[in-house]
Amino acid sequence: EMYGCEIDDDGTKRGYEQYGYDGEDFISLDTSSFTWTAANPQAVITKHKWDADRAFTEQQKAYLENECIEWLQKYVRY
Repeated sequence: EMYGCEIDDDGTKRGYEQYGYDGEDFISLDTSSFTWTAANPQAVITKHKWDADRAFTEQQKAYLENECIEWLQKYVRY
């Protein structure tokens, strides 16, 4: 799993979250629509399961848009 967030000089906030399997991309979160994108046919089952689990996706969204940004700002201040 790889995830993170960033803040541009103009205040624009962005986050990303993606998973890999066996050295290849597997699935990633499309943060514009907050749906999952399967990187290969094997990830389609996971995509459907995670897209249907709105609570899980909303939790990921909240982390990327809030908590991740808060921690990033804290580290920059240090």
